[in-house]
Amino acid sequence: MIKYDPQQIEAKWQAKWQESGVFRANLENPSKVKYYNLTMFPYPSGANLHIGHWYNYGPVDTWGRFMKMQGYEVFQPMGFDSFGLPAENYAIKTGVHPAETTRTNIDKMKEQIRAMGGMYDLDLNLETSSPEYYKWTQWVFLKLYEKGLAYRKEAPVNWCTSCMTVLANEQVEDGHCERCKNEVLQKNLTQWFFKITDYAEKLLEYKDIEWPERTILMQKNWIGRSEGCEADFRIAEVDELKIRIFTTRFDTIYGTTFVAIAPEHPDLMTYVSDEKRDEVQKYVNEAKKKSELERQMEDKEKTGIRTGMHAINPMTGEKMPIFVADFVLMYGTGALMGTPAHDERDFEFAKIMGLRTPQVIVEKEGDQYEDDVKEWKESLHDHGIMVASGPYTGMKSLDALEKMCQQMEIEGWGKRVVNYRLRDWLISRQRYWGAPIPIIYCEKCGEVPVPEEDLPVVHPHIEEYVPKGKSPLATSDEFVNTSCPKCSGPAKREVDTMDTFVCSSWYFLRYPDATNTEAAWDKERVDKWMPVDMYIGGPEHACMHLLYARFIHKVMHDLGYVETEEPFKRLVHQGMVTKDGAKMSKSKGNVVSPDEFVSEFGSDVFRMYLMFMGPFTEGGDWNDRGIMGVSRFVDRFFRMMQRDGGGEGVDLFLHKAIFQVGDAMEKMHFNKAIAALMEFTNEGLKRGTSLKQKEMLVKALAPLAPHLAEEVWEMLGHKESVFLEEWPQADPAMLVEDKVTYAVQVNGKLRATVELFKNISEAEAIKSARELENVSKYLEEGEVVKEVFVPGRIIGFVVK
Repeated sequence: MIKYDPQQIEAKWQAKWQESGVFRANLENPSKVKYYNLTMFPYPSGANLHIGHWYNYGPVDTWGRFMKMQGYEVFQPMGFDSFGLPAENYAIKTGVHPAETTRTNIDKMKEQIRAMGGMYDLDLNLETSSPEYYKWTQWVFLKLYEKGLAYRKEAPVNWCTSCMTVLANEQVEDGHCERCKNEVLQKNLTQWFFKITDYAEKLLEYKDIEWPERTILMQKNWIGRSEGCEADFRIAEVDELKIRIFTTRFDTIYGTTFVAIAPEHPDLMTYVSDEKRDEVQKYVNEAKKKSELERQMEDKEKTGIRTGMHAINPMTGEKMPIFVADFVLMYGTGALMGTPAHDERDFEFAKIMGLRTPQVIVEKEGDQYEDDVKEWKESLHDHGIMVASGPYTGMKSLDALEKMCQQMEIEGWGKRVVNYRLRDWLISRQRYWGAPIPIIYCEKCGEVPVPEEDLPVVHPHIEEYVPKGKSPLATSDEFVNTSCPKCSGPAKREVDTMDTFVCSSWYFLRYPDATNTEAAWDKERVDKWMPVDMYIGGPEHACMHLLYARFIHKVMHDLGYVETEEPFKRLVHQGMVTKDGAKMSKSKGNVVSPDEFVSEFGSDVFRMYLMFMGPFTEGGDWNDRGIMGVSRFVDRFFRMMQRDGGGEGVDLFLHKAIFQVGDAMEKMHFNKAIAALMEFTNEGLKRGTSLKQKEMLVKALAPLAPHLAEEVWEMLGHKESVFLEEWPQADPAMLVEDKVTYAVQVNGKLRATVELFKNISEAEAIKSARELENVSKYLEEGEVVKEVFVPGRIIGFVVK
């Protein structure tokens, strides 16, 4: 009997797949129903694929192979997100130029992905740092610029003190850079933005897509749509001066006891008295050191200082102190009315500042209310019945809200508005390794976009690329100095590069037409393949890559470049692989090297063990010993496939296994699919399997262990790939789950019970009973002279 040799067999089939092109999709003219199967492409920011890559790419490939056997034309490309901070930081760490490290890492990763045995199409050679790609990233920029969606302005930005570059809000975690973990400061810089806020409403529409509810909720919360009112409050100390506030709970205005302004409010100093200016400026400077996310954290103590001026409540005429407070952002108008009894954040702030907290809404009519709420309750935030609210007392708060808004609009001191928490996408980076922004500055003509025919603006090779606070591209006179496309006079290029998320916001549109030199993509071809049918990646991208990709796609749709409105039809987030219950990291010394285990056990075993650890969307905990169990299963399966004859009475078990594998695969419960095959292998080794049964089993195993399946398929006499076969179907008649419990007797004494299928044959039932441990030991005491079978009730043996 031949022993399974993973190294020899896997190398053999990887070469055959590459040579035959069996997994290459017909992009021009798909002959079957298309299926675009995509995983988020990797940063080549390390020398090797780590286990997280494997846990993503292995199961994604298994899914793609499963869909291929379902009869689809599967397109499963793979490229590299090779521009941006991750690749540049790796180059700085190693002291090798990013052009060199990126090339080396991509070549190594391609080698590893091929060794994985995936059907990924790597021959497309999509790399975001290549001129063939970033030419079209610059084209995307120009399309947004033409539509008025790309603009430049001075704004307060997040500045990473280590990476020496600007970060988007989404790249700041608790006041620190998400990548290097160093402190992030606020500073004013002139930057380029994409006007994603113009698409806020469209981004809240999720048409015909299957996404995790949690991801959709995260995006909706990030966009932060809110309906409310903007109202003018007069300033007590200065005639004719007003401050405009925004609120979503105008019905609580009779309980307002203060006004708070954001530290970055452009007119803040207008509302500060002369004696408080120095103190306020000092507070503002401190607030700039905090990120917006840090300022909004619920567990942070609320801070603020009085500005020395007061606002007048337009409903009550009461004079209220004005504060500058860092929990207020430049959202809405950048100023809010504080209603402590009906907003928990306002309540905490009022208690710190010693302000009144009057209640103006109760749960139901007749309820007592407090002139000064002492303890916060969640119910205080709810709508109810108005109290202590002038002419609106006794009304339902929602009805009062409508009447109050009407009063405000008639009297002309406010209006109803819709606001969004979403900010425009800051795309400028003061880093070297990124796509140059295609803009030229001319003293005569001003800001001039680079003509399309002059793309790409080629990224220059610079040796001194380590960031020092200004864009490294500015050090290259050859790059900076150019001529104006309009007047031909002397001009200078933009020296900032684009955020790496711009490169990844459209790559899925390039894949189907990756070699096109005349356009970013051919609409007719891309429309055949979009949307992406399955997109798999981490949940951490919900409010960055996934949101940006939807925005760019919707813009391209509106411009007529794509037919579909959404880029990703179905989205699945893979789980995380841990070691001894902890996240893997080099500092903890618990990182698992895939290459080491693939070299010893083969990629099929490594792939299956990763999938066997737990549900794909949840992940699992790695155990070095656990992989041995999967290795033994492969050996046993291979041994079973080499045994001739048998198979009688196995069909019930086989069709049950085929059904369980198919059902588990459809749900992406790969662990359950593997378990079902393991269970059947135990039966198959005992009873033997026929050729037809073997063929069904190999097809069911194929997406999970592709090399093993191809080898066995060939051993069974087939010339073409098993992946050209249809997925096996279980016989419904064999799936009847009606079972009965048999009493198993030896010489009239009950020795065991066993659950068997209702329609089991006499021979199969007796065989099953004989194999029971507590029965077989009594049978060995003598000779079985008689067997008894009473359908549905008794199996008996007479031993002498």
